[in-house]
Amino acid sequence: MRFSAVITALLIGAMGYMSAFANPQAFDDQADVDDLIIDTPALDVAPNHLYGIDGLHSGRVPLNTISPTTLKTFVQVVDLMRREYIEPVDDEMLFYHAIHGMLNRVDRNAEFLDATAFANLSSFTTGNVAGVGLKAVWRSQDAHWVVTEVIADSPAKSAGINVGDYLHQIGDIKLNQSQTENDIIQLLSGIAGSSVDITYSRAGRSKQSVNVIRNQAQKSSIEVFVQNGIAVIKLPVFQNNTRQDIIDRLALIEGQVRGVVIDLRNNPGGVLDSAAEVASLFMRKQVVTQVQNRSGIERVIETHGSPVLESMPVIILQNRYSASAAEVLASALQTHGRAMIVGEASYGKGSVQSVIALGNHQGIKITTAHYLTPNGKKIDKIGVVPDVSFKPPSNDSQDDEWLRLSLDLMERVKTNQS
Repeated sequence: MRFSAVITALLIGAMGYMSAFANPQAFDDQADVDDLIIDTPALDVAPNHLYGIDGLHSGRVPLNTISPTTLKTFVQVVDLMRREYIEPVDDEMLFYHAIHGMLNRVDRNAEFLDATAFANLSSFTTGNVAGVGLKAVWRSQDAHWVVTEVIADSPAKSAGINVGDYLHQIGDIKLNQSQTENDIIQLLSGIAGSSVDITYSRAGRSKQSVNVIRNQAQKSSIEVFVQNGIAVIKLPVFQNNTRQDIIDRLALIEGQVRGVVIDLRNNPGGVLDSAAEVASLFMRKQVVTQVQNRSGIERVIETHGSPVLESMPVIILQNRYSASAAEVLASALQTHGRAMIVGEASYGKGSVQSVIALGNHQGIKITTAHYLTPNGKKIDKIGVVPDVSFKPPSNDSQDDEWLRLSLDLMERVKTNQS
């Protein structure tokens, strides 16, 4: 039988009901898996539950919705690639490329997840993700990604990477100006204990590559410190354990705290429910966000539990890279008058992605909803507008200006409340 005939037979058998692509046994394997709603920012992050195929009530696509001409064209293209392309082509790889293309053309946030990527997302939600302990920014004057911070005793420091070094490549990805800071964070992050190859150089010197182990000790990268009686909480991402991490770190503070500054700069988002849990520290029984799917309002997420920081004045710092779940937290506290937002307009990433398990430890991530502010305003492509606009210093590694401004504003807020 000709290959094209085989593909046609497969398409007719499979596309009549798209869910037939999945092994029925895989449905049973996923029966006990929790439902998942995640939100992903400009970069990809992880879910806090897992949708099985049944969990999404996967629709069926009748064959008659796809014209015979389209089916024939698809078969012809696959067949021609097999026969005419200059190099041998793996048949299975062609279909995987077709899946990738279908997802990416329809949804810029969509992604096919192979077994490794699927495991990485699952691990991320429980906090078993680590980094190498460095930050970098793109400097146009240098035409390179420049290391702006290296944490003491971090894997990056142990590997010999220092502030001012140029980053050229992370893993298989060569770096250029098209990437964002969030992309760099994602490339450097992974399962704790895994490794990543980093190619770097000193200005004017030759490149060198090092293999860096992501450190389990960096499982929680939340930073809390006190200045002038104000607790500053730096949240780099939202994970399932974020709320408890904040509580644990605040419990270590000695002395009285008179206010809270939440630093969401460069926070790309994370687990949506985690943002609601953090909001629950500051508000009692209030709407955090509304999740709107193609049929309308699907879910209203509210605060719950004891708001242990309810009496504290709050300032939130954000910049153009604050996205997704970070915008949910900021808009919720702003809408209910619980926080003053300082900085730049945020990224404007207001879509929700669901991770759908396909069986064989694979899955897809697609946009299934948008989230709105508590009063129903859109965040997607708009962002959260700050109450106090602030143009950050040209040197992103210097936080003094941000901190001075936030502490000054906190004194004004406390004066107005007294």
